[in-house]
Order: sequence, then structure tokens, then C-alpha cells
Amino acid sequence: MANWFDKILPSFIKKETAKKSSVPEGLWQACSACSTILYVPELEANLYVCTKCDHHIRIGARKRLDLFLDTGNQTEIAADKRAIDWLKFKDTKRYKDRLVEAEKKSEEQEALVVIQGSLLKLPLVAAAFEFRFMGGSMGSVVGQKFVEGVDHALKNQLPFVCFSTSGGARMQESLISLYQMAKTSAVLQKLKKEGLPYVSIMIDPIYGGVAASLAMLGDINMAEPNALVGFTGPRVIEQTLKVKLPEGFQRSEFLLEHGAIDIIVHRKDLKETVHRLLLNLLDKTLAQ
Repeated sequence: MANWFDKILPSFIKKETAKKSSVPEGLWQACSACSTILYVPELEANLYVCTKCDHHIRIGARKRLDLFLDTGNQTEIAADKRAIDWLKFKDTKRYKDRLVEAEKKSEEQEALVVIQGSLLKLPLVAAAFEFRFMGGSMGSVVGQKFVEGVDHALKNQLPFVCFSTSGGARMQESLISLYQMAKTSAVLQKLKKEGLPYVSIMIDPIYGGVAASLAMLGDINMAEPNALVGFTGPRVIEQTLKVKLPEGFQRSEFLLEHGAIDIIVHRKDLKETVHRLLLNLLDKTLAQ
């Protein structure tokens, strides 16, 4: 039965409504920086970079790896691992419930995806954080998946690349989550001793324990334009230290100027740049 409101609508409005409903959903997306309405197929072709203001729009971990890696011949590593509520933690919600919500929202089982594949025919292992899964926070399973990815790279003598975007350690796992900082740092030291390159790519935003560990330990530390990178947020620093921070503080351009990162790379240049750097690092290793 028709809604009573539909019955009293003038015929010309009904026609307009019918036209609108025939337009497929998901064809348009607003840029979070300039609010321009963008046609999604064009946005996809432009690697999810705004065609008006050049803002690098946030994308999911799996989409990022799909754009970065060659198609075909991909193997996901530690795909079956899920977070465990070690502490039976509860704040305003139970941790178990938050995990269920995060899985539905992100369509991932955890906040890290690790894949063996190739970049312009160069074999490697690549990992990417999923910010939609509890802010990309690092708990025990994220740490374990990262370690297994690096171990896989060690076993197969492959370089390792990680896209980091995270709010930091996962508070629902307490000290277990903080332990992952040491755990991931230690396995990267093994990679370094073996002479295998590690490229860290920092994505907006990247904070906390992830920024203080694996994100800053690359042989090359790079970031996307205008990405926020730091240990804690600017407002927290200002309120704690009672100081006014300089303009652009913690943006990747500020960090590059002050020597905290090595390079800023536009998304359209990322594949070629990382490929060139990896080849260069591998050549140096072979020459030693």
C-alpha cells in the first residue's frame, strides 16, 4: 500500500522522485577537504585524489593494496587471524561488541591486511592498515600479522612495504597492545640484518604507538601530501605544554622540512617511486 504522503504529492514531484531513484547509488562522493562533489568513476581513475583540490582521499587497506600491487599472483598472509578479548574489557561497550561492529563497518577481520605480490613485476610483501577497523589501532593480532608478514619476507628474501594509518595502540588490550611496538620493531631489525629493504609509507592520519614504532623504522620513510603524522594530537600538545604550535605542525610537509621523514610522494607517483627505491636498495645490498 502506498504511503499516505505519496498520495498527496503533485504528479510532477512524483516524476522527479522517480528519476532520482533510477540513479545508481554510490556514483558521487564529496571531497572531505573542499566539499566538491566528485563522479566516482573519475575519482577512481584518479586514484581517489580530488580532481579539484588534489586532496588525497582516505581509502581502505584492500583498495590501497589493489592500486599498489600488480593484478594477479597475490597471496594473503595470516588472513584467518582475529582479535581476542584477552581481558574481557568493557568501557561504554564490550570489546567483543566493538570488534563485531568493526568487522561489519570495514568488512575486514582486523586492522591490517598483508599480501605477497609484486610491484611492477618486483616480488615483495606489502601490508596496509585499515583505519575503519577501530581507527587502525594495533592490538595483538595486528602485531602478529605484521610479524608473520615480515617473517614471510625473510623466508622468501623479499622486500617489505607497509602503509600505516592508525590512531595508535588499542587501549582495549592494555599492555598487550603496547608490547606490539617492541615486537614489530624487533622483527624489522631481523629484516635489516638480512639486508632486505623496508619502505614505510605514512598515510593520513598516523599517530600513537604505530607512529612511534614500525611507521618510523623504514630504510625509507615516506608520506602522502598533507598527511598528519605524530605521536599525539596538536591540541593535546598545546594544552599540555601551554604553547602555540606553528602552522602546519605534524603535516608531512612540516616533517620533511625538519628532517623527520625522507620524502613526500603523490599517490599517482607512488608505484614508480617505491619500485625505483627498492631496486636501488636491493642493488646496494647485493654490492656489499
